[in-house]
Amino acid sequence: MSSEVHRAFAGALTRHAPPTAASAVTTLLLLVWIGAAVVAQDPTKTAGVHKRFEYKLSFRGPHLVQKDGTIPFWEHHGHAIASDESVRITPSLKSKKGSIWSKVPNIHRYWVVEIVFRITGRGRVGADGLAFWYTEKKGEEGMVFGSNDMWKGLGVFFDSFDNDGHRNNPYIMAMVNNGTLAYDHEADGSSQQIGGCQRDFRNRPFPVRVKIEYYQNSLTIFFHSGLTNDPDDYELCMRAEGVDLKPDGFFGVSAATGGLADDHDVLSFSTHSLVPIAEKPYLKEGIPDDERLKFEHEFDDYRGKLEKAKADYRKEHPNEKEIITDEDEDRLYEAQDVKELRMIFDGQNEIHRLVKGLLFKLDEVVGRQERELSMLTLINQGTAGGIQASQGLSGTQPVGAFQRHEVDSVLSSQKDISANVRDLKAQLTDLQSRFSGGSPSGHGDSSEIVKRLKDVKTQFDGVQIDVKTLLSKSQANPANCPTVSNGCVTPFVLFTFLFGQFACIIGYLMFRSSRDAAAKKLY
Repeated sequence: MSSEVHRAFAGALTRHAPPTAASAVTTLLLLVWIGAAVVAQDPTKTAGVHKRFEYKLSFRGPHLVQKDGTIPFWEHHGHAIASDESVRITPSLKSKKGSIWSKVPNIHRYWVVEIVFRITGRGRVGADGLAFWYTEKKGEEGMVFGSNDMWKGLGVFFDSFDNDGHRNNPYIMAMVNNGTLAYDHEADGSSQQIGGCQRDFRNRPFPVRVKIEYYQNSLTIFFHSGLTNDPDDYELCMRAEGVDLKPDGFFGVSAATGGLADDHDVLSFSTHSLVPIAEKPYLKEGIPDDERLKFEHEFDDYRGKLEKAKADYRKEHPNEKEIITDEDEDRLYEAQDVKELRMIFDGQNEIHRLVKGLLFKLDEVVGRQERELSMLTLINQGTAGGIQASQGLSGTQPVGAFQRHEVDSVLSSQKDISANVRDLKAQLTDLQSRFSGGSPSGHGDSSEIVKRLKDVKTQFDGVQIDVKTLLSKSQANPANCPTVSNGCVTPFVLFTFLFGQFACIIGYLMFRSSRDAAAKKLY
């Protein structure tokens, strides 16, 4: 019984009952009658009804979706998105529509459906809402909460937007249509409803639950506000008599967004058929004792044969892995947070591997630069006298020879390059330590850094190939080089200088990339 009914009875008793002993007895009897009426409103709790779960008309997580993205015995349309845990009928984007419908019709005359859902949004007001359907045919995309108008059957609407301006939303209402009525959007269908209640179902701390029962031409809706985690904390929303719903209809859920948008998520949809035991007395009597014992004996025999077959298989295949039981099934599935952490860890490992490779390359470059610098110094110190003598005999300077000040400039540049490369190595070491010890801001940043590091590695490999090519050419044709005079350098020094400049550019780009990545982490 809803709180409004309690308040109404309390107000009536306060206004009309004098504070006497007779009024106290009357109040007590009235409360007992109210409690009995509340219990009687749920036919599934009485002993005269047989309740059976219909799995083909239900869906729930976890592992809701198959490998091909479909839901068993159901089909979703529009902008609906099915995941392992729930079905998002519409995302929180403007002007979206989605729905999910059962493939199998409901052949039962009486039934009860329990829906667990969430409607969440950033704004104080949401739109447009969610709808439950039981119709003669499957719905198509339309203007009534994502489904078509002029349906034939039942529609229960969870309207979150106030179109008529009466400030009575969010609102839950039921409407029965014979296929000729058009839903009145301007008035929120207030004149077409058979009953309803004003309840808030947006941004609840726990999932909202609704139970829709149809039994003996009576439609009852119970509502769970989602303020507690108790699955049985229902209250009566509405009850309508004389509702005629035929069998062989289809169940469905749809939702729509407009200028405002909410996430409409359905976590489970459970359907039970209701059969009066008076119509089928064997349901009350149950299975006879002799048949029950027979079935139990057959089950025990089958289980013993199965265990024996498992033991024989393990003996014949000792190297095979242990057969996974139902208790170990959860270990085969990976949660979403574990999957994200694994992706981040893999990205960090890739970055660590690439940074180590770059450090190794830089060590080779620094060692080669130092060896070439020492060789140039020895050449300039040891061959100065011979070069001067050859210059005095020839009396002419070779074409394209370098002057002394140019050699000094090249040597100073080589020293600067070596210092810059050492600084770059220290910065890369610091970057490697940060990536190894810190947590990344996201998988997208890690992928971008990995891509840049791969580009830098490719450029380094190209430069290394060019240097090896030049060295092989210079060793193959040593006579083609001009005679170096006093204060001149060979073309190899020039190419080495160019390579050093290129290494500095690459190092600056890598330093800039690491600095940008660090700035992204801060924001």
